[in-house]
Amino acid sequence: MPSKDKTDFQTQKQYLLHRQRSCLFKLFIGLPLLVIMCILVEWSNMGNDNKKNIPPSFLSQHLTGLHNSSTSDDSAGSQSLRNIFQSEFGISLQSYYMLQEAVYWPGPHRPITHLSMSTSPENTKFTIQNLKESYQTGEELFVMVHAKDFNNNSKDYGGDFFQAKLFWSKSKASVFGDVVDLLNGSYSVRFLLPWVGEAQVAVRLIHSSEAVQVLKHHRDTDSDRVYYNGYYEAPGPNKTRLNEVVECNVKWDKNGLESLGTKNCCCEYSDPRTRETWRCKKPKSLPCSALVYHSMGSYRNRLTKEEKALMEETNKGIRGNENIIKILHSPGNKTIDVPEKCRPGLHTPVPAGFFLDDVWTSFVCNIRHFTLQTTTKCLKDKHIYMMGDSTMRQWFEFFVKTIPTLKQMNLHVQYNAGPLMAVDVENNIDLHWRAHGFPFRTLKTAVASLHYISNEIDDLAGGPHTIIMLNLGPHFTTYPLDFFTLRVLRIRKALLALLQRAPDTTVIIKTVNTGYKDIFGSDWYSLQLNRVLRWAFQDMDVYILDVWQMTACHYSKENIHPGPIIIKNEIDVLLSFICPA
Repeated sequence: MPSKDKTDFQTQKQYLLHRQRSCLFKLFIGLPLLVIMCILVEWSNMGNDNKKNIPPSFLSQHLTGLHNSSTSDDSAGSQSLRNIFQSEFGISLQSYYMLQEAVYWPGPHRPITHLSMSTSPENTKFTIQNLKESYQTGEELFVMVHAKDFNNNSKDYGGDFFQAKLFWSKSKASVFGDVVDLLNGSYSVRFLLPWVGEAQVAVRLIHSSEAVQVLKHHRDTDSDRVYYNGYYEAPGPNKTRLNEVVECNVKWDKNGLESLGTKNCCCEYSDPRTRETWRCKKPKSLPCSALVYHSMGSYRNRLTKEEKALMEETNKGIRGNENIIKILHSPGNKTIDVPEKCRPGLHTPVPAGFFLDDVWTSFVCNIRHFTLQTTTKCLKDKHIYMMGDSTMRQWFEFFVKTIPTLKQMNLHVQYNAGPLMAVDVENNIDLHWRAHGFPFRTLKTAVASLHYISNEIDDLAGGPHTIIMLNLGPHFTTYPLDFFTLRVLRIRKALLALLQRAPDTTVIIKTVNTGYKDIFGSDWYSLQLNRVLRWAFQDMDVYILDVWQMTACHYSKENIHPGPIIIKNEIDVLLSFICPA
């Protein structure tokens, strides 16, 4: 066994290496994105003797297409977007570059001509660094992942999407691992050891760096691979109804969404406040004013044979040390104790908390675990507005099921899209859930029921009895990040105005769950959306409830709609924000 001094030195050295890339990025704030990317490419290529003039392939052509699209027109578009960010939303140039940094993702520096050149989950291994006989709670464990391709060659560039956790099945314990890409084919993973007992390491390859390029390419060129139906109805002869169904989607004249048509192809529905436009192909015989219903249309899978092969190597466990980590109690360890009261604006660390016996302990603030009585007491005299998707609707359903005096009203609407409402007259609680508006994958529902979140916020007075909970994510995974960012910024603008007129309003932003692993809704897409959400709301007087780590590290099978155990723990964090200890 190495001496304690030597072990401590090695641990410190490993931690410094783990944080190297994060620290380097902090030096880049304020630099143009192109400069940042050039520096990163040079850094990742240090010591590499790469061959020149390698023939292009299906992936390199995708990348070339992205590079070639950076013409003067595209630069003008980027400049226009930056101007909108600054003039309409008050986003500084430095903050804009911080957003670019947040969503930046490295990729292959060579053409990929065959699946065998991509990261192999079978050949990739992880090793525990400086393994000790035992640890104490609050200590950190470091793991190194070495990526290899299908020919068992070590990779010399980054961009693989790994997720890691420390777990012990018998005690239903787990904690999320902090993965840092070292940009050279290796990845450093840091785990906090938060419970007394035993633990093992698990690492999954969610997507290879090459598969991530497929995801990026289709997000940037193929955003209409999810489309929607618009239902037109009007009175016909002899008291009949005339009906037509046409294709609809977001109006965004690039990223493949322009394929719906040009000029007089479509009916356009522009919201006067958000200035977002939803458009549908013109029906053959009915006027544009006859649009009544909306629904999900279908999916278009345009993956090539090579792309499908890359996407099949998804969510695969990788092999490594199977050692059992022994964790002993460390008296008075301040790393584990989180005495801070829950309040807006708190930083979310990695890990944000851990599960033990299926109960989540937060490292963000001191959360409570609520009973029926304390839940009802916490929500008493509250007007609660939930806005988002079906993962937010799960919270609505939890409260309706848990509080006997909270009765759901029958509003005679399509349930999946709402709006939904429940009332507790005895405790003066009214609870509302509403879908976030277009785009929304749902069964046939009235167009009039779909409202943009920012408009809903603008119409609320707010105040000490008002709680707003919102989320955005799964329905936006196929769209360009610019489109999603503008939607989020409009919500940010509406919240800033609300908090100015009613600063004692409680606002909670829920992050995206893990769950999807395909071309229509990958976790990589969701991670990017989460980074935009954090960037947009990080400086505001709101709570950010991180459910990403909770859903990624729990033992239950991943599902975009988490099971009851996770939902109950999410609710405990939520209520701790509303009624802190």
